[in-house]
Amino acid sequence: MFDKILIANRGEIACRVIKTARKMGISTVAVYSDADRNALHVAMADEAIHIGPPPANQSYIVIDKIMEAIKASGAQAVHPGYGFLSENPKFAQALEAAGVAFVGPPVKAIEAMGDKITSKKIAQEAGVSTVPGYMGLIEDAEEAVKISGEIGYPVMIKASAGGGGKGMRIAWNDTEAREGFQSSKNEAANSFGDDRIFIEKFVTQPRHIEIQVLCDSHGNGIYLGERECSIQRRNQKVVEEAPSPFLDEETRKAMGEQAVALAKAVGYASAGTVEFIVDGSKNFYFLEMNTRLQVEHPVTELITGVDLVEQMIRVAGGEPLTITQDDVKLTGWAIENRLYAEDPYRNFLPSIGRLTRYRPPEEQAAGPLLVNGKWQGDAPSGDTAVRNDTGVYEGGEISMYYDPMIAKLCTWAPTREAAIEAMRIALDRFEVEGIGHNLPFLAAVMDHPKFVSGDMTTAFIAEEYPEGFDGVTLPEAELKRVAAACAAMNRVAEIRKTRISGRMGNHERHVGNDWNVALQGASFDVKVDASPDGATVTFDDGTALRVAGDWTPGDQLAEMTVDGAPLVMKVKYISGGFGVRMRGADMKVHVRTPRQAELAQLMPEKLPPDTSKLLLCPMPGLVVKIDVEEGQEVQEGQPLCTIEAMKMENILRAEKKAVVTKINAAAGASLAVDDVIMEFE
Repeated sequence: MFDKILIANRGEIACRVIKTARKMGISTVAVYSDADRNALHVAMADEAIHIGPPPANQSYIVIDKIMEAIKASGAQAVHPGYGFLSENPKFAQALEAAGVAFVGPPVKAIEAMGDKITSKKIAQEAGVSTVPGYMGLIEDAEEAVKISGEIGYPVMIKASAGGGGKGMRIAWNDTEAREGFQSSKNEAANSFGDDRIFIEKFVTQPRHIEIQVLCDSHGNGIYLGERECSIQRRNQKVVEEAPSPFLDEETRKAMGEQAVALAKAVGYASAGTVEFIVDGSKNFYFLEMNTRLQVEHPVTELITGVDLVEQMIRVAGGEPLTITQDDVKLTGWAIENRLYAEDPYRNFLPSIGRLTRYRPPEEQAAGPLLVNGKWQGDAPSGDTAVRNDTGVYEGGEISMYYDPMIAKLCTWAPTREAAIEAMRIALDRFEVEGIGHNLPFLAAVMDHPKFVSGDMTTAFIAEEYPEGFDGVTLPEAELKRVAAACAAMNRVAEIRKTRISGRMGNHERHVGNDWNVALQGASFDVKVDASPDGATVTFDDGTALRVAGDWTPGDQLAEMTVDGAPLVMKVKYISGGFGVRMRGADMKVHVRTPRQAELAQLMPEKLPPDTSKLLLCPMPGLVVKIDVEEGQEVQEGQPLCTIEAMKMENILRAEKKAVVTKINAAAGASLAVDDVIMEFE
């Protein structure tokens, strides 16, 4: 076994690999760019080597720099994580030539299956059902339009070397095919150094389900169940779970056996994933094979007890698998939510800055455990697990140079229903401040009827949130629970105010029992009767709710029970009450005396400023190009400019017919949020 492994990656996946290597007694070497000098993976590793400037194409994906770091550290093996160089055959060849083990598949397998065009041809030759498409190289946008028309709209334009949603566009007509081809080509070149593009039929009403495979160099191969990855935005997975609520055992077995057969056909050895698109009748079609560890691998680990990173390292060291297909048992249910530095209230645009507060929910272990092919006791029947794979820390910076993912929050429970409920509570306990983030959106998905029922497709987000996400309006019963908790908390805060220095004995201000709580357009008159172990909050309709908890003024997380049911809220003080975030709702909760509530009704509403004649930069980023000129008349939907942020290109379009009067930015300019790009009349 290896003594030292270099991790050619960054962020949460680098931290993830370090944890397993440490468990195995293997020392680790981190690499880092200027932007990551103080990153968590650098602090966790036994050694760290600087490799260059922040842009990935000047550091993390420069093979020569990684090879220099390997030589300097004396590492015997390299784990590539995912993204960056993980599916680059030239990198694997360089390692092989240097006598360094690659913790991944053989070069030939990467070449055969890592390239999406080649992998589809091999799958077709092997008799695997594939989605109709054009597998040849496409020279320019006009050829892309011609091919798209022949396949039939809608089509998916994809980067051959792509992954993680980069270099992917859906086109519904010639115009979108032309624009999508160029954007995909640019993103592919910037993210992977490979701008080859292919086009395939976009199957409507699909489910995205993938099979985890594990093979060694001795001819053994197994599959470890499937992952449901249908909750996606812009082809980027957001929520994953294992197993899928859609598959039956017969389909699972057929997909698994086909995936293993395909892996063996190319001499695969390591962990890998075969992705399928599955229709409503459980017909499945091969999409691609990812010759690396997947972002969502934790959910498979949670239901099987198999440490995939450990297995990858052992296979790379020449060891045979000690797990057979009969050993693989899917126990319970696991769900993963990807926490992104994206602001859901600004159409999920990237957000950068300092994490002024970062407090994940406490991790707790449960679930099955499989060690060297032997089950370690029985899986717990009633416990839940919480796991958070992350690469950031409180006080750290979220950079514009890399993927916006902050963490992967996972829960496990014996049933899907229990795993979802555990996730709801874990999301409400997750404290993040300083940047925009998608926690409210993730919480909303966990409560959405279609997700709860398991009835979703890859179009879920586009169909259920066509106008974007603007928060959740809670049902009245839930609003009453929040109102009761905030009324009780407010009374605790008011009593503390009366006990400040100089207010003692008979001079202490009396705190009344009658209050008005206003939130999300609702208003409740309540009476708060406190006792040493909590408070009873009675509404004017006679409803009485018992509130208990150990919240004290200043706490930013309130873990309460209301009538015995848990209620977890992220809270902060605002004038006259609390700012509250829970279950996908961000709301102001005003707790006032009856007289204050009466006067509040007379206050005028403050209107937001008019920005209708300005194009504001929606995210921190780089101007790729300006598509219009001063004095030009533009039409609704017309491209105005392209902004690149966190490896993704974003085309900003005109919202209505107008004339451009002034352009304040040029290609190459770096912009902050709300910088004025251009003005209209």
